Amino acid sequence: MSATTTPNPTAIIETSLGDFTVELFVDQMPITAGNFIRLAKEGFYDGLHFHRVIKNFMVQFGCPHSRDPNSARAGTGDSPHGTIKDELTARISNEPGTLSMANTGRPNSGSCQFFINTVHNDFLDWFSPGPSKHPVFGRVISGMEVVKAIETTPTSQDRPLKPVKVVRISVSQ
Repeated sequence: MSATTTPNPTAIIETSLGDFTVELFVDQMPITAGNFIRLAKEGFYDGLHFHRVIKNFMVQFGCPHSRDPNSARAGTGDSPHGTIKDELTARISNEPGTLSMANTGRPNSGSCQFFINTVHNDFLDWFSPGPSKHPVFGRVISGMEVVKAIETTPTSQDRPLKPVKVVRISVSQ
């Protein structure tokens, strides 16, 4: 009998601008992808807003303070489970459509916030020279046009003028 490979789980991210689907790399990034899955299944992300949107760079999400899209604290919050260990193992580049763990710049400071690259941000790769270390743990597999709509929404100081809400994230195996 041969061993079979379980496909990576996917998540449908329902937003106020439409839905997109991501594959979560539990096969290569079990800590980081597992952290996202746990939070999504607990409903942690439901009702939060994209709090940082920079055209030709990325869109960021996952701060608990972003439940209020106008909160000055949006972008500063952590998971109720605390931080996770930096998973600097899989050499996956921050290419367009990839999900990457946000952090404070200090080691092991990733928590609940992540971003979706909208261009190739290889300078953020943990295996590239420089201080930024952002491990990739997933990728958009459908609905990239929704991510691009989020990316191009008008902003003030990187915050959408019209809030972009994540209604719900549904994870499936």
